[in-house]
Amino acid sequence: MSDDLIVESVKNLKKAVPLMMKYKVPTTPINYALWYNYVAKDIPQLNVELDAILTQQAHCSEIQTEVLYRQFVADESESSTWQLRQNVEKMLLQLDQSITDTHSDTVKFRDSFDKTFSQVSMTEDKKWSVDEVISLLKKIEGDSEEMSRSTQFFSESLQAAKAEISTLKEELQKSQQQALYDALTGLLNRHSFDVEVTNFINNEANGLCLIIADIDNFKLLNDQWGHLLGDQVLKAVAKKLSSSMREGAKVYRFGGEEFIILLPKSNLRVARHFAETLRKLMEKVALKDKRTGKWINNITLSFGVVECQERDSVSSLIARADEYLYEAKRLGRNRVLPMMQ
Repeated sequence: MSDDLIVESVKNLKKAVPLMMKYKVPTTPINYALWYNYVAKDIPQLNVELDAILTQQAHCSEIQTEVLYRQFVADESESSTWQLRQNVEKMLLQLDQSITDTHSDTVKFRDSFDKTFSQVSMTEDKKWSVDEVISLLKKIEGDSEEMSRSTQFFSESLQAAKAEISTLKEELQKSQQQALYDALTGLLNRHSFDVEVTNFINNEANGLCLIIADIDNFKLLNDQWGHLLGDQVLKAVAKKLSSSMREGAKVYRFGGEEFIILLPKSNLRVARHFAETLRKLMEKVALKDKRTGKWINNITLSFGVVECQERDSVSSLIARADEYLYEAKRLGRNRVLPMMQ
C-alpha cells in the first residue's frame, strides 16, 4: 500500500468515526465499511440513500445499515459472509485432499513407469520371451489406466467445485434476502420491522407514527379466486404500497394480509392523511384471473393510524393501531381511523 493511500485511508477513517458516533452507529466491521465508503464518496448512490435517511431521522438503524451495506458495499466488492466463506473453505479442503491424492498417485505412477521402462531396456539383453514382454506391456497399460482414473477424478472434482461455488453464491444471495425480506412480496419482513421500530422507540420516538393496513375480505377473496391469485393480490398491494412511500416512510409485511408503515418525524394528522391517500390508491388496484378472464377490481384496505406516545412500547403502539383497524373493519371496511376533528 502506497503512502498516499495510507494517508487517504486514515483521513477517511477520521471522518467516518465521528459521524458514526453522531448517528449512534455501532462500531462493527460492516458499519465501518459502510461509513468509510460514505465519507470517501466512492459510491455516489450510497451517499444519496444514506443522506435521505439522515435527513429524516437522527440515526441509521441496524436494518438500514445492513440493507445499504449489502446493496452498495458488499455487492460492489463481491464480498461474502462468513457462511459462504465456511462453505468455500470446506470445499477447498476437499479439493486439497484430491490434489494430495492425485499427486501421490502421480509419484507412484512415475516410479512404477521408471521401473517398468528400465525393464524394457533389459528385454533385449536378457532375451525375454514374447510372453514376458506382453506381461510387461500389460503392466504399463494397467499403470496408465490407474493414472488416468486418478486424473479424471481430479478433473471431475474441479468441475464439481466450480458448479458448487456458483450454487453457493446463488444460495447466499437468497439467504441474505430471506433474512430481511418477505419471500412473497419482496417487502421488508416482520423481523426487520421489529428491529426498526425498537430502534425508533429507543432513540427517536418523537413524531414516530405507525400505520397498520389490512386487505379487506381477504379470506373470501382466497375462497372465491384461489390461493394462487390471493398471492398475486398480496404482491400487487405490496408493490403499490412500496412505490407510494415518501419522506422517510417505510412499509413492511407484518404477516398474512397485514402491512405496517413507519413514518418517522411525522404527526398523527399527516400520517392519517398519508393513509387516506394510500386507501384511495388501493381502490385502483385490479388483477385479471387468467383462467376465467375475469377482473378482480374490488381490492380495498382498512387502516389504523397512531402516533407514538411517551410511554409507548412496541406492543402498545401496535395494539393501539390494531384497535383502530378493527374498528374500521366493524364500521364497514375501506376506511382510515381515527377520524380527524
